Amino acid sequence: MSTETPRLDPALAAGNRRPAAGYRATHFKWQLDEGVATITLNRPERKNPLTFESYAELRDLFGQLKYADDVKVVVMAGAGDNFCSGGDVHEIIGPLVRLKAPELLMFTRMTGDLVKAMRGCPQPIVAAIDGVCAGAGAIIAMASDLRLGTARSKTAFLFNRVGLAGCDMGACAMLPRIVGQGRASELLYTGRSLGGEEGERWGFFNRLVAPEALQAEAAALARDLAAGPTFANGITKTMLHQEWAMTIEQAIEAEAQAQAICMLTEDFTRAYEAFVARQKPRFEGN
Repeated sequence: MSTETPRLDPALAAGNRRPAAGYRATHFKWQLDEGVATITLNRPERKNPLTFESYAELRDLFGQLKYADDVKVVVMAGAGDNFCSGGDVHEIIGPLVRLKAPELLMFTRMTGDLVKAMRGCPQPIVAAIDGVCAGAGAIIAMASDLRLGTARSKTAFLFNRVGLAGCDMGACAMLPRIVGQGRASELLYTGRSLGGEEGERWGFFNRLVAPEALQAEAAALARDLAAGPTFANGITKTMLHQEWAMTIEQAIEAEAQAQAICMLTEDFTRAYEAFVARQKPRFEGN
């Protein structure tokens, strides 16, 4: 009988490992295939708007993904020819004008919590953006780690068009870090649409692909990431997010500690042994 100590105590695993394989989505499509989870907003007849229910389910799902070791990468997509038109005019905007401050704050905190959950989950998020990407849809794209677009993409942070400030769901903090302060200011003050080619030039999109190839390209990128050192990728995502609030000296020390932890992983050893053997490493995320 083997006396080898289990790599992870079952009691510890029970509270911190919750596979997502059995998850059943209610307000969007969900698919999990070989470590790649695909979330598809699925109201194409309305350009995939969000509702109170879909906001809450997305927030809760991304919060759960930090425990899901069977999910390595997430792809965010929209059904049909559009990504997401933002909050549903009839199911969200209409009800909001009748609410009082406590309920309005409940809503805005819920939407902000979705972004915090997206940034807090360790899995890289790849957004596949075609057609309309507006309002909260633009925020979801912004909160993703990588963005693939098309030439016909139209991204608009259109909050001022409906009488609201551009400071929504972290936009004033995150968007300038992606496209720069001046360009972010233009988008948030005017609410105008950012076309696909312009978005690629500005750095909002990592690259553009043909509309008919968008889903396949996003899936291929996700598979490449899923085949990589996923524990280390999670550390990279954490540091990219946390270092926004650090000085250079603090960031260098934090990265020294983070990298030392990654050097303890079996993936690091596998990479070295594969290099010595002149082979491609097979990472397992541990």
